[in-house]
Amino acid sequence: MGAVKSKRVPRAIREQQMLDAAVLTFARRGYAAASMDEIAEVAGVSKPLVYLYLNSKEDLFSAVIRRESEALVAAVTAAVEPGATADRQLWSGLRGFFAHTAEYPDGWAVLHQQARTHGEPFAREVAVVRAEVVAFVTELIGAAAKEAGCAGELAEREVAGLAHALVGAAESLAGWANVRTDEGPSGEREHPSAKDTAATMMNFVWAGLGRLMEGERWAPGGLIGQQGRSAAVRG
Repeated sequence: MGAVKSKRVPRAIREQQMLDAAVLTFARRGYAAASMDEIAEVAGVSKPLVYLYLNSKEDLFSAVIRRESEALVAAVTAAVEPGATADRQLWSGLRGFFAHTAEYPDGWAVLHQQARTHGEPFAREVAVVRAEVVAFVTELIGAAAKEAGCAGELAEREVAGLAHALVGAAESLAGWANVRTDEGPSGEREHPSAKDTAATMMNFVWAGLGRLMEGERWAPGGLIGQQGRSAAVRG
C-alpha cells in the first residue's frame, strides 16, 4: 500500500503562517538581526518557500507592516460607537486600540518600534496609517467643539495639533501598558486592562479638552477664560 499523501496547505493559509512567524521574529530580534532562516523555521517551512511566496526580506517586512496596520485600523474602527457623543466615540475607539495592541503586542512592536526606525519605504507605510488615525481623531475633536458650541474658537490648526498630540500620547501609553505589570488580587503579575488604560488616556486628554470647550486657555500666569475667571499675568 502506498504512503498516504499529506494534505496540501492552501497558499493563503501558508502565507499567513509565514507572516505570523515574521511578526514574532521581527518583534523579538529586530529587522536587522532577523533572518529568513529563523522565520522559515518558526513557520515550519523551508527558506526557499518563504522566498517563493514573499520574494525577499524587505517584501516580507512590508507585507507584515501592511497586515498589522490594516488589522489595527479595523479594530479601532469596529470599536467606535456610531452615533454616540464625540467623547464616547473617542473612549470606545481608545478601548479598541488598547485592546488590540495588548492582544497583539508583537505586531504593535513591529509598527511602533521597528518600522518607524528603518527609513523608507517602511516608515512611510506606517506614516500613512498614522495619518488616517490622526484624521479620525481630528474629526472627533472638531465634533466635540461643535457640540460644545465653540467650533469657531478652536482654530483648525489647533484642532489638528491636539489630534497629533493625542495620538502620540496613545502610542506611548500602549508601549507602557504592554511592558507594565501590576500585581492582581491573587498576587500574580498582570498588564493593565484596555479599559483602565483608555480611562487613563481620557482623564489625561479629555479633562483638558473639556476646559478648552468651556473657553479656557492656558497662559504663563494661569488660566484665562471667556468670563475672566482667572486673570493671566501679562508680560
